[in-house]
Parts: sequence; structure tokens; C-alpha cells
Amino acid sequence: MDLQLTQKTALVTGSTAGIGFAIARRLAAEGAEVIINGRTEERIGAALKALAAEVPGARLRGVAADFARRDSVENLLRQVPAVDILVNNVGIFEPKAFTDIPDEDWFRFFEVNVMSGVRLSRHYFPAMLQKNWGRILFISSESGVQIPEEMIHYGTTKTAQLAVARGLAELTRGTAVTVNSVLPGPTASEGVEGFVESMARHQHKSREQVEKEFFQTARPTSLIQRFASPDEVADLVAFLASPLASATNGASVRVDGGVVKTIV
Repeated sequence: MDLQLTQKTALVTGSTAGIGFAIARRLAAEGAEVIINGRTEERIGAALKALAAEVPGARLRGVAADFARRDSVENLLRQVPAVDILVNNVGIFEPKAFTDIPDEDWFRFFEVNVMSGVRLSRHYFPAMLQKNWGRILFISSESGVQIPEEMIHYGTTKTAQLAVARGLAELTRGTAVTVNSVLPGPTASEGVEGFVESMARHQHKSREQVEKEFFQTARPTSLIQRFASPDEVADLVAFLASPLASATNGASVRVDGGVVKTIV
């Protein structure tokens, strides 16, 4: 399927690894010019090298930005003044008991997970409306619908993303601009893989055993009973970023392996 992205420019935040990297690779393979983002030039350089090897002829560039710092975001916007597709993927997570989460962590999580998308969308959205075409995607999580007890602060920020995305979508009425959210379930991203492998070492179990037990105890409603791959998430994101998804707007689209049990 041709996703008609050859004339489009996409910025994917947090794209040096995991879901973001997979999204960048998929968009590049479809012919889009892709701007990848990470916190350091070293990470960006490694990601660009890997992408160029995997997608020969890809149009790529990278811009460093730390979304915990407003001045760093402003620098990114100066370097990338306009895009056709914005994928708000950058995010942080950390399992922590609710009573152990200090105010500083709450503010840090909102700064990175929520305000990153707010600031970038505020900048790029008006030009998309003026041009009458654009795509803004928020990579939220099933945790925004079913708040995980082990990281309430993370889940709350993912719920906030859904609200921002739906509110922005209301402002696109009658245009060819769309704003949607994607809700991955447990996914074998870089952070998750590191967490699982660490648990396996500490519990003297195999990675496969830890994954099986995770879905038996922490996510028993999963229908696929495994971690999704970043590519499985990226395929959905690429479609929603394309002109082919023109009638999907204001939606929260799940790629959660069936974790969320509600029908709508």
C-alpha cells in the first residue's frame, strides 16, 4: 500500500530507539523526510547511521532536544520551523509507589510527557490549518485509560495527552488537518526491554518467564499475551499520518493487544 508520504516532512520526537525509532523508520521507508530527535548528538548520530543502513536513500536529519528544558524545545523549533506531520512520541515512565512520588516527579512527568506535545503542537498547528493539511499524533498508552497502580503519575500524563489531542481535533473542523492519539499496550521498547531483563536477572529467571508472568499478573486482560513490537505500533502510526487516514480525526486508536476491555 502506498501511503502517499513522499512529499511530506515528519518530526518524530524521542526517536533514537524503541517505538519512536520504528515510527521514523516506517515513515522514511514510505518516502517522507524524517527529522529524528533525541537528547544527545551521540544518540542521534547512531540512530541516523542505523536508519540510513536500514532504509537506503532515506531522507533524514536529526535535532537534539531535551523536553524537560523549555529553552531546548525553543531551539528545536528554530531549527525545524515547519512540518507536515508531528508525532509526539517522547515520554518517560518509572514504576513507583504513589506515596513515594514527590511533587518534583509529577512536574517532571508533565513537563516531558504532556508539555512537549503542547509546545510543539502550539507551534506547528496554525501553519497546518493555514495550509489545510497536517497530521498531529500523540503516542499515548493504554495506561491513559486503565491507570496502572504501579505508576499513577505516568498514567495520568497519558490521560492528559488524550484530552489535549481531542481538544486540538475540535479546532480542525472542516479542514484536512487531523489530530489523533495512538494507545500502545505493553511494547518491547528499549526501556521496557531493559526493565524486563533487569527483573529477570534479579529474580534469576529467563526473560520469557518474566514476560509470561507479567501478562498473567500485571496485564491479564491482554489478548495477545505478549509484548507488542515497536514495528506493530509504527505501522498504525504511519497509516494515521498518511492522507489515506483522512476520515480518522479526534480518535484514540488502540494497538494494545486487547488489554483494554471496554468496547468503545
